[in-house]
Amino acid sequence: MDAGSITVVGIGADGWDGLPEASRAALREADVLLGGARQLGLVPEGAAERVAWPSPLLPALPGLIERYAGRAVTVLASGDPMFYGIGSTLAELAGARRLRVLPHPSSASLACARLGWPLDRVDVVSMVGRPAETLNAVVAPGRRVLVLGAGREAPAVVAALLTGRGFGPSRMTVLCDLGAESETAAHGVASHWTAPAASALAVVAVDCVPGPDAALLPRVAGLPDGSYEHDGQITKSEVRAVTLSRLGPLPGELLWDVGAGSGSIAIEWARAHPSCAAVAVESRPDRAERIGRNAKALGVPGVRVVTGRAPGALDGLPRPDAVFVGGGLTVPGLLERCWDALRPGGRLAANAVTLESEAAVAGLRRTHGGDLVRLHVERAAPLGGFTGWRPAMPVTIWTARKDTL
Repeated sequence: MDAGSITVVGIGADGWDGLPEASRAALREADVLLGGARQLGLVPEGAAERVAWPSPLLPALPGLIERYAGRAVTVLASGDPMFYGIGSTLAELAGARRLRVLPHPSSASLACARLGWPLDRVDVVSMVGRPAETLNAVVAPGRRVLVLGAGREAPAVVAALLTGRGFGPSRMTVLCDLGAESETAAHGVASHWTAPAASALAVVAVDCVPGPDAALLPRVAGLPDGSYEHDGQITKSEVRAVTLSRLGPLPGELLWDVGAGSGSIAIEWARAHPSCAAVAVESRPDRAERIGRNAKALGVPGVRVVTGRAPGALDGLPRPDAVFVGGGLTVPGLLERCWDALRPGGRLAANAVTLESEAAVAGLRRTHGGDLVRLHVERAAPLGGFTGWRPAMPVTIWTARKDTL
């Protein structure tokens, strides 16, 4: 092992006995051994200096790497270090070339092996340091989901979320201490689940079964307006679908939703792919709180909500790949500020419903090009004893791509 290198060794609940020889050798040759107290306890004593992770860990990591620079460092991680593990963080922090990773089977792999589930057809959600509501985005009829638990209460949390979504009949299997002699499995139905897991090392396997009142939410844009808590300030379903198609979310991209209202554009952008991120900017505190609730209910609790008035509230935000302006189009300098912030190739969409806001986007089209589209939506509604068409206010959508300049 080279001095200055970092080796990351994955270890399972079976401890030293379950490690291949290459992993054992890395542990024997280490000058410094870093890991959680539980992982360190699985490894026999040796010559290496043992350092337990501090809490909180992430802010302390850069200092630990610097402190032990020039020494052979081995890091212990649970299972596969690159699957929701410390290995990914270290690769970003220290650089992949400095890293040597020796993985162990992940808890997801072990769970699927026990259940006979194809891992490539399973959704995996982690509750370790992450909001449990992420589960809401993947619950769908017939889907199989593995939830990596964070404590013995994880099964009850999962069961409550499933039942709240109308998926109470879903079948649950709670697997604890996978790979160890103490491994256990418990079975039940979400609507009747109350027991804690046998240990904190729990994986909750879910066969999703909808009940008659289940909320079935597709991943495509244009969720029903009733999916959101709102006070009328919402981009309506049909307009939302067209707007998001123009914004074109791609994996890993960031959206600013300015004048977010209910947060529907930011939320459906984030639902497009697990790696999509969004910042919702809203001036009214009550609406900002509502956006947070909507994001959790629809499975994207990572949507960041900024309470403040644009353009000032945009200062310090990470540079976006796309911007949607749904409110404040006539605020001086707002649209130009959003345009300037866009990355090359970024897209901007603005929806106008008043003559004044239409004039603002028409002026920007003269400067930046792009497309103007006007949508007219009519819905069938009672008309006396008959049915007639009731038109909604037309919406003008301006979209432009920054690299068209």
